[in-house]
Amino acid sequence: MTKRLVILGGGESGVGAALLAKQKGYDVFVSDGGSLKNNYRNDLEQAGIAFEEGMNTEEKILSADEVMKSPGIPEKNEIVRKIRKKGIPVISEIELAYRFKGNSRIIAITGSNGKTTTTALTYHICVKAGLEAALVGNIGYSFARQVAEDPKPLYVAEISSFQLDDIHEFRPDIAILTNITEDHLDRYDYKFENYIRSKFRIAMNQQESDQFIYCADDEITMRYINQFDIHSNQLPISMKTEVNKGAFIKDGDMYVRTGEEFTSMSVYDFALKGKHNQYNTMAACVAGATMDIRKEKIREAVQDFQSLEHRMEPVATIRGVEFINDSKATNVNSTWYALESMTKPTILVLGGVDKGNDYSLIKELVKEKVKAIICLGADNRKIHEAFGDIVNPIVNTGSAVESVHAAFHFAVKGDVVLLSPACASFDLFKNYEDRGNQFKQAVKDL
Repeated sequence: MTKRLVILGGGESGVGAALLAKQKGYDVFVSDGGSLKNNYRNDLEQAGIAFEEGMNTEEKILSADEVMKSPGIPEKNEIVRKIRKKGIPVISEIELAYRFKGNSRIIAITGSNGKTTTTALTYHICVKAGLEAALVGNIGYSFARQVAEDPKPLYVAEISSFQLDDIHEFRPDIAILTNITEDHLDRYDYKFENYIRSKFRIAMNQQESDQFIYCADDEITMRYINQFDIHSNQLPISMKTEVNKGAFIKDGDMYVRTGEEFTSMSVYDFALKGKHNQYNTMAACVAGATMDIRKEKIREAVQDFQSLEHRMEPVATIRGVEFINDSKATNVNSTWYALESMTKPTILVLGGVDKGNDYSLIKELVKEKVKAIICLGADNRKIHEAFGDIVNPIVNTGSAVESVHAAFHFAVKGDVVLLSPACASFDLFKNYEDRGNQFKQAVKDL
């Protein structure tokens, strides 16, 4: 009998899963409460996959043998509750992709911050070494679409906690947990521990032959790691202690050891600057070393890596004022890292949709480095409350253009205007890329 798979959500992961499931002989139905983007609608029509948009028809959904839930849909959603109540198994898109990956290997990266950079650098190391790999997950194509359309022997996947919530068998050969900070608490009943448990699920199914790379300097990771039954080979990274296996940085040099072999290189050769990027680079190098990639190749890749768009991306310098696009900073910790690396007086563009942010985390840095705050969001009260007593002026703006003009007005030669919003972008923009692109355009139009 054909298995009926219902997919909730018709975005990249939902449509990717639909295409793969259809190809593998499932009876597939896609349901999206909102409207589908044209390209996704076309994908489904071309593949002959039944779908609905603007509604979730209960009888069609609750007749499923299995449901794949898109990561953006919370557990408290009414239809999700009914699916759970009926006891229909729920999986995530990475679980479905994992079922059909064949003998391919997986390097999976999760964490609150740094995961996109670490994923991109790990992929770059693999490609430099001549491995045939694909970049999937939250960066690039969905994992399921890649497996359906262009399978590869190696997948480098960026994975969110939401995707890990609904895995059962998913097992990466190499798992990286960059760090854990308070993020997305709105999705975890505001219980930090629930979010922490989600992150550790990345190592849940790993076996002794697999590798688990984590940051030994991350307080929360270390506080919780012993509560989980981890069977894989643990490879910590640190700047504070010399670890026997994994990687550490001492006196400006990075040392990596995963087996008998030992590699070292100077942090001054890293293409990525800033302390947080030294952690990202260490994690990627350890992953590369466990794949038996030659150290010359790893060194080369780390030196010529191009940083990502919307992540501390230099836009332009206008009349001595430098503009930086860090639109990808969608939580307070990301903004903390951005501010920490600032060496000039900073005008900070902040705001958007707040996911339960605690701004006290950046208060000290703001006091030390920020001369003006430009709010870019529909509701900026919390920012005024957090920084009103230490920064003057704090100005409200309602568009990227307005924010850039206001920032430029307060800036003098030698200042930096930093877009590092600490918030999601959905109030005024399509997504963080759209926010970053509008910001860059506004700077270029000055």
